[in-house]
Amino acid sequence: MSDTPSEGTTPEIVTIRREGDVAVLEFDDGKANALGNASIDALLAALDEVDGNADAIVLAGRPGRFSAGFDLKVMQSGAEAAQAMLARGVDLFLRLYMYPRPVVAACTGHAIAAGAIILMSCDLRVGIRGEFKIGLPEVTIGMPLPFFATELARDRISKRHYARVTALGTMYDPDGAADAGFLDEVLDGDPVAAAIDRAQALTGISRGGLLRTRTTARGAIADAIRSGLDEDLSHFAVAGD
Repeated sequence: MSDTPSEGTTPEIVTIRREGDVAVLEFDDGKANALGNASIDALLAALDEVDGNADAIVLAGRPGRFSAGFDLKVMQSGAEAAQAMLARGVDLFLRLYMYPRPVVAACTGHAIAAGAIILMSCDLRVGIRGEFKIGLPEVTIGMPLPFFATELARDRISKRHYARVTALGTMYDPDGAADAGFLDEVLDGDPVAAAIDRAQALTGISRGGLLRTRTTARGAIADAIRSGLDEDLSHFAVAGD
């Protein structure tokens, strides 16, 4: 689900800093912020680390690159490896989607394929204007769009754009991505600082209230994605072989 090279070997792919009651998770692999096994594990570990001791989360990419999608090197290494990485990616998407605290994404640049799915998994998405592409191009490069992606898009993407996003693989600039539903706002300035500001305004949300609302608003979608995952990934693997 990416046309980018494998991620690098940056020792600390995700760093955590605190801004008051907000935990800021900065994802930077030193390259395109590809979602490989190491980066997915690092993001999941960071979310676990701050769970229970932060009142809101900001997930930020590196300058110019939020995430360019799944690691192509792993995707091309065989069906078993690709399926395992995709399943772990779904763990990440659903962890964000059902997270017990508000999650704000600072979209710092390109968000392609799995990078765009991360945006759909977050509550509030702040982007930056520029020559950046955001979207799900899978069908334009010979891949099916997995069920987990179409269902998250069904929930988060504008109905006016749903067919363009899923069936047509349309790529958007940041302002177009806001109209489509990948982003909630687009700024000329620093999206990370703005995302922290938005997150700080959300720290008073009730944990118990949010947990229950996650279940009522999103639980059925998350359950459908989980229950259909094996078949979903088997179709994807066949297409990728």
